[in-house]
Amino acid sequence: MTFNDLNIIPEILKALSKENYTTPTPIQEQAIPAVLAGKDFLGCAQTGTGKTAAFAVPMIQLLSEEKSKPNAGRRIRSLILTPTRELALQIAENIKSYSQFTDVSCTAIVGGVSQKVQERALNNGTDIIIATPGRLIDLINQKRIDLQHVKILVLDEADRMLDMGFIHDVKRIIAKMPSKKQTLFFSATMPPEISKMVKSLLVNPVKVEITPVSSTVDRIKQSVYLLATGNKQDQLNHLLEDKAIVTALVFTRTKRGADRVVRDLTKVNVSAQAIHGNKSQTDRQKALSNFKSGVTRVLVATDIAARGIDIEELSHVINFNLPNIPETYVHRIGRTGRAGLSGTAISFCEVDELPFLKDIEKLIGKSIPEVKDHSYPMPRGSHAVKVERSSKPSNFAKPKPANKSKVNPARKPKAEWFKKEKGSRTSR
Repeated sequence: MTFNDLNIIPEILKALSKENYTTPTPIQEQAIPAVLAGKDFLGCAQTGTGKTAAFAVPMIQLLSEEKSKPNAGRRIRSLILTPTRELALQIAENIKSYSQFTDVSCTAIVGGVSQKVQERALNNGTDIIIATPGRLIDLINQKRIDLQHVKILVLDEADRMLDMGFIHDVKRIIAKMPSKKQTLFFSATMPPEISKMVKSLLVNPVKVEITPVSSTVDRIKQSVYLLATGNKQDQLNHLLEDKAIVTALVFTRTKRGADRVVRDLTKVNVSAQAIHGNKSQTDRQKALSNFKSGVTRVLVATDIAARGIDIEELSHVINFNLPNIPETYVHRIGRTGRAGLSGTAISFCEVDELPFLKDIEKLIGKSIPEVKDHSYPMPRGSHAVKVERSSKPSNFAKPKPANKSKVNPARKPKAEWFKKEKGSRTSR
């Protein structure tokens, strides 16, 4: 199948051809006809499946066709809500590419940059806004944005918006829109609160699940280093001595951790920059641009900031810290091995992260190969290495939590002595 088979208008086909889009991905193949038919859509799809074009292409076409109607005006007719600035800017860039031969316009509404620039764009009129919840609510409260004419709503990365605490903001924003509209909902996972939201928002949706989150791309070579505590940075420095690692996206759990890794890499002459929520939008975009162009070899990111990073020729993903949510591991490593290329995913695991490793292996249904020949091995008697890692993750034994209900008999005499002593002092 080609895009020509999906009843897409010539103007958009011309743009897709210019951007070297030839064959639709599975989610594009199923979503585009459904959205063009005016149906609500529920897509369970992870990063890298082509979901932006899946909702953007038919949206542009529907809005373009409506433009020919008299008195349509230039007002906000479509809203795309995303959790992060990077993702919003990336979607805006894609929409501008897909709509370059149409009259449809779009504007990104995000925090971290001057509001005045966004106000000017809104004053000039725009058909589509791509927004993060916080800045959008600010502009709604300032009466600078009117959502009463929205005909198409897209919620992208809905599970991440839930994780980031935006779910109540999202509900407030939806309340500002007409009840009758077409809603397109995309989420990598479907936790209970997201499922509940789907039921309240979507009407007889077309449901599509692409690349289940438990599956990892076969062409991504995965490995894990079981490390003695405190040696991750030394191991990372050693790995990056290999010039075959052309580009590496390194994930840390915290913003401070990301800055520390960059600082330590710089000391050993490895070009690195960090991208996280404490960085200004300008700094984040500069770091991302430097990484994409090859000026910076290593980009160190937190999970939230990494949403929206789309780099086709990324050779390595390195988990400096293992995520405590197993699905996040799949999202992370899915950033390499794109566009038919191979990729490598390397994880560092200290003793306190072994339960995370076990959960990841259970989700993906296989054991991640361990690299044993390195300078910082985890002591073999450590905690869950105590149960030798099996090829069957289900055989792992969960560490038993301490039984807090049991009283340590050794402490009892001390407690009695304390009461006695306290009483005697009071009597004095």
